[in-house]
Amino acid sequence: MDASDLRLMEAVARHGSMNRAAAELNTVQSNVTARLRTLEEHIGVPLFERHSRGVTLTAAGRRLLPYAVRIGQLLQEARTVARDDGTPQGRLTIGTLETTAALRLPPILSAYAQVYPNVSLIVTTGTTCGLIADVIDHRLEGAFVAGPVQHGDLVTETVFREELVLITATSVRSLADIDRMRDLKTIVFRIGCSYRQRLDAFLARRGLKTPQPLEFGSLDAILGCVAAGIGVTLLPKAVAAAARRDGRVTIHALPPDVARVDTVFARRRDAYESSALAAFLSIARPAPARSVAAE
Repeated sequence: MDASDLRLMEAVARHGSMNRAAAELNTVQSNVTARLRTLEEHIGVPLFERHSRGVTLTAAGRRLLPYAVRIGQLLQEARTVARDDGTPQGRLTIGTLETTAALRLPPILSAYAQVYPNVSLIVTTGTTCGLIADVIDHRLEGAFVAGPVQHGDLVTETVFREELVLITATSVRSLADIDRMRDLKTIVFRIGCSYRQRLDAFLARRGLKTPQPLEFGSLDAILGCVAAGIGVTLLPKAVAAAARRDGRVTIHALPPDVARVDTVFARRRDAYESSALAAFLSIARPAPARSVAAE
C-alpha cells in the first residue's frame, strides 16, 4: 500500500464510480479496478461494495477513508513547503463572507495583485458555517467569517469590526413599527449565515414570529427585496449606505450585543502558512494604532 493507492481509493469513494475516478486520475477504468483489488488483497478486507450503480464504501472502507484523505493533504502540503522559498507564488485559495467581499476586500485584493503578481488568488464566498467547514476540510487555506469561532482545529484573528443594523423599507420608521407588522418576512442568505441567526434571535427576543425566510445569494437581491417592502434583513451598516443615501431603505440601530460583530480570519492550527498566505494577511491586517507621545 502506498500513497498513490490511497489517492485512488479516495477518488473512487468521492465519485462512487471507477470510471469517473479513472477520468480524474487520467487513467483507464481497468487500471483503477486492478489496483483497487490489489489494495484490498494487501489490506485483507474489501473496501468497496460493487453494484449496478457504481460502488459504495464498506465499513472497513469508511474507516480507512479519513486516513487516505489526510495522507493526500499532507503530501500536497509537503510539496507546497518544499517549493516555498519565501517568495509568494503559486495558488492561494481563501473564502469570505459575501458582505466582506463587497465591503472590505476590493482594496486588499487590488494591493495584493499589484505586489504579488505571481500568486494565483482564488476567492470563494459562502456562509460562516460553510466556510469554516471548508477550512477544516482543507478546501480553503483560510476564510473571513463572523466571529467568535471556537474550534480546536482552528486559529483565528480579528481583522475587521462591523456594526450590524436592521434594514427595512422606507415606510418602516421605527422598531415599534416592526413590532406591529403582520406576517413579517426576513430576507437572508442561506442557512449557515451568522447574520441570519442574529436576526432570528433578535426578532424572537421581541416576541416576533417569522414565516419561512426568503433566501438569496447576493446582496443586491436582498436589498432590492427589502426596498420593495417584502421583508427585513440584518447586515453591516456600510452595506446599506448607498441604498440609504438613495432613499430606498431605512436602517435602524440595534443594541450593542446584537450590532457589534468581529470578522475574523480562520485557518487550521496545524496547517503550513505559505508565503502567499502570510503576505496576504500582512496586507489584510489592520494597521497598528499609532501612539501619541505626551507633549
